[in-house]
Amino acid sequence: MNLPDLQRTLTTGQVGDYCRVNYRTVIRWIKAGRLTAHQLPGRGDHRVEVRDFLSFLHDNNLPIPFEFVNHSRRILIVDDDPAMAASIRRALRRDGYETQIAETGFRAGALLASFRPQLVTLDLRMPGVGGLDVLKFIRASADYRDVKVLVVSGESRESIQGAVEAGADAGLQKPFQNPVLLSEIERLLGDNTPA
Repeated sequence: MNLPDLQRTLTTGQVGDYCRVNYRTVIRWIKAGRLTAHQLPGRGDHRVEVRDFLSFLHDNNLPIPFEFVNHSRRILIVDDDPAMAASIRRALRRDGYETQIAETGFRAGALLASFRPQLVTLDLRMPGVGGLDVLKFIRASADYRDVKVLVVSGESRESIQGAVEAGADAGLQKPFQNPVLLSEIERLLGDNTPA
């Protein structure tokens, strides 16, 4: 998922749509000096650079619209073992990733929709909706076709290989070393991960 071009500009109507206000309110923000914009010569129309728009949102504690959020550093950890999930989270956060934890397969489905991760670490053995069910859900949905799935499981190598054959991008057997986990994630995300 790519970020919008930060050099492009938005009309006052587009800014209003993103902020759910009338374009006249946006013009008032511009005239009051709260939102940086430039006027088109001869027309009087305003244009707001995306960078300035994002700064305005940040400065006013307003939510960033979905398409302007960098999701390439978001990882969903799906594991019912709280200690393992916390361990993975610590390693990922130290490396600059934003994380959420789903303790169940059902919760994983909800967080896929709301958190919009670029990658999922997925335990295979979970009560109820298991890891393979979550994997099948991800691979069956057009909304998540670009989500990378790294199976991280204490199951046998054969089970992990079976998950890869079922659609996971890679597998890692527990226990593992954090540098190996991070290296595998960087490999899977490739150029989508900012430096």
